[in-house]
Amino acid sequence: MAKERKTLGEFKKFITRGNVMDLAVGIIIGTAFTAIVNSLVKDILMPFIGLIMGGISFVDLKIVITAATETTAEVAINYGTFIQRVIDFLFIAIVVFFIVRTINRMRERLEERKKMEEAKKEASPPPAPVIPANVKLLTEIRDLLKKQKI
Repeated sequence: MAKERKTLGEFKKFITRGNVMDLAVGIIIGTAFTAIVNSLVKDILMPFIGLIMGGISFVDLKIVITAATETTAEVAINYGTFIQRVIDFLFIAIVVFFIVRTINRMRERLEERKKMEEAKKEASPPPAPVIPANVKLLTEIRDLLKKQKI
């Protein structure tokens, strides 16, 4: 019983670590992002490719080894599906490349702005400290008292 509690405690500690939570969030966002990119490729880009190719659907391309009969299914090499998957992969890779490139450029611009702001701060001398009136008055009184003692 104590061993089970210890194991349960270790599991709870493991699962609530920041890294595990970050990974879980990354997987969830990645899954949603995959759905968006897949829709972009399948629903927007591929119809244009099919139109350019003369209405050919790659998925329909195959080599029939044995034709279907009443009792057996068709045996075929569906090379068109493979071609379609390769094209999907290439388009997905291109879309992800452009998204990552855009994000990296935005990040670089942000870093450049920060560097420029830091350079401006370093180049300009710090403003003179503002001394309150009561402190100035006390300083003058002190200086006058020092002169009288001499």
